[in-house]
Amino acid sequence: MGAAQHPADRAGTDWPARLHVVTGKGGTGKTSVAAALALGLAADGRRTLLVEVEGRQGIAQLFGTEPLPYAERHLADAPGDGKVYALAVDAEEALLEYLDMFYKLGAAGRALRKLGAIDFATTIAPGLRDVLLTGKVKEATTRTVDKRRVYDAVVLDAPPTGRIGRFLNVTTETARLAKVGPIKTQSEGVSALLRSPMTAVHVVALLEEMPVQETIDAISELTSLGFGMGRVIINGARPPLPSGRLVTEAELARGLRAAGLPADQRIVSGLHDEARDQAIRRELEDSLRADLVELGVPLVELPLLPDGVDRAGLDVLSRALLGGD
Repeated sequence: MGAAQHPADRAGTDWPARLHVVTGKGGTGKTSVAAALALGLAADGRRTLLVEVEGRQGIAQLFGTEPLPYAERHLADAPGDGKVYALAVDAEEALLEYLDMFYKLGAAGRALRKLGAIDFATTIAPGLRDVLLTGKVKEATTRTVDKRRVYDAVVLDAPPTGRIGRFLNVTTETARLAKVGPIKTQSEGVSALLRSPMTAVHVVALLEEMPVQETIDAISELTSLGFGMGRVIINGARPPLPSGRLVTEAELARGLRAAGLPADQRIVSGLHDEARDQAIRRELEDSLRADLVELGVPLVELPLLPDGVDRAGLDVLSRALLGGD
């Protein structure tokens, strides 16, 4: 029998997963999207955990806090008395925790760290590093106290699209190679969670050629590996331009004069060139958006934030993600 659910658990059916993996090409704003999603899912009294695994301390930078330790810390409040916690998973610390949990090597594990063995193990075997990282995420997702989930949702700021398939699939490969023992058991458990309905992988994209192509490639790879897709999240989307033909220079000049503004040829030509470039750019964006629609994955668009992403901006993104105003 599964653990009892919090009364506010699984708000709505639009985001039903418990573990949300957020990936995207570098520079698309995946950390901001992951943070906004964690805030939205924490609304109305829920608890979410926002996790990073790349050692960049991107979450701390985004929220303007001290670097995150390898411990779950309260990060922010959400509307309706919700709570967002954060965790930066460190591979060395995760390995020490693993050695203590399965082999009771608490003090001995720390001694190995002093000798450099822990760093050696996680460096020489990068697959082991990813097993430890995903294992910690799985533990946080499934943890219970008094038969109740500690977190209503976990949001993982995951590696970028170029590495996401290998990162998520490493436990499957490890389970296949390890014949017996705790490593095989843990790897099988993580692999099962990542491929279950409890997990959804969301891909963040910009309406630019390279991010869109990497999104298409990532979804193809993840689908072939058996991972469940959540949404394609278009970040920094701009409102559509008014439909119709491009105005002429003569029309621009008349409009400027009517508004009491300078209308010399240099200004008019510059504005006309800018309008033409914008129209060409929007046509390309429309074409790229159509390519993403063809993937058959639900699409959500987040507005461009001219002033950058601060806490107020995260709240705007959060409402856009969760369908609020």
